[in-house]
Amino acid sequence: MNYAPKGKPAPVVAPGEFPFAAAFLDHGHIYGMCNGLIEAGGELRFVYDPDPAKVEAFCKTYPGVKAVDSFEQILGDPSIKLVAAAAVPCERGPIGCRALRAGKDYFTDKTPFTTLEQLAQARTAVAETGRKFMVYFSERLHVESAVFAGQLVQAGAIGKVVEVVGFGPHRLSAPSRPAWFFEKAKYGGILCDIASHQFEQYLFYSGATDATVTTATVANKNNPEYPELEDFGEAHLIGNNGTTNFIRVDWLTPDASRAWGDGRTFILGTKGYIEMRKYIEVGRGEGGDQLYLVNNEVEEHYTLTGKVGYPFFGELILDCLHRTEKAMTQAHVFKAAELCLLAQEKAVRL
Repeated sequence: MNYAPKGKPAPVVAPGEFPFAAAFLDHGHIYGMCNGLIEAGGELRFVYDPDPAKVEAFCKTYPGVKAVDSFEQILGDPSIKLVAAAAVPCERGPIGCRALRAGKDYFTDKTPFTTLEQLAQARTAVAETGRKFMVYFSERLHVESAVFAGQLVQAGAIGKVVEVVGFGPHRLSAPSRPAWFFEKAKYGGILCDIASHQFEQYLFYSGATDATVTTATVANKNNPEYPELEDFGEAHLIGNNGTTNFIRVDWLTPDASRAWGDGRTFILGTKGYIEMRKYIEVGRGEGGDQLYLVNNEVEEHYTLTGKVGYPFFGELILDCLHRTEKAMTQAHVFKAAELCLLAQEKAVRL
């Protein structure tokens, strides 16, 4: 809930060249989103949330930001180029459409939608306005081992990708969660919510531009007091380029774990494989960002904390300014969102 990495400042614009605003602070990921944009040279100018306590905490973290009384003030300010938001999941799509129609680019926490209807509305708004609807897929964009893995794949270090396997365990910490977290209509279901990371990574690493969900399951295994919570989910996909994907996500991280989740990704290629241990090296006392590469030439272990950076945020700022698509294409964003919605729709509840 409060994962907010900090990197080294790497501005891509001059001070004041890219003013942005933050709004709807329902999820702690808004701090990671803002950190990344600020480190890339963005100027956090305004913040809005209907809860004064959330705004007060946010302003303590970012002392230079100005709190405003309404979201409309942000939408009506011509200087604001992008709105970053982390609303309740079921509200993220509609808020984004408002931002786009006000002439702003939009950057939302995952998952961006909880229904296929919201996705269709966003596609229409993008087509009509030409603005960007971007998503904070933090488990790839804000993890240095995941960034480095992408560079290795693109360089051909493991040949052609055959399969991507992703595991996304999370610690529930139920007492710290807001009420909406346990209402399926608001969070969308586990495959719609946290599995959005895994589906996005599959598309990115495999190069697939579409996929079919062959099987999907969800369950509430350990939290009967929250009947609408799904604490376990899995799915299998076949991509339009012949690659495959298996993912498993859960809210079952045990208390002894030093990390909120032992997130791992495996990428199998025709000439080698990659394993990422993103947040923890279990039993060894080491931190995350561990990557293992084996191919026909090398067998390597990399510790990548502080060595790669987070290029997405600078690329996003430049994309907004120059109307390019280097950080992430709009088609990629919407396809990743579509797959998690289709998987959720197809899922058999155990």
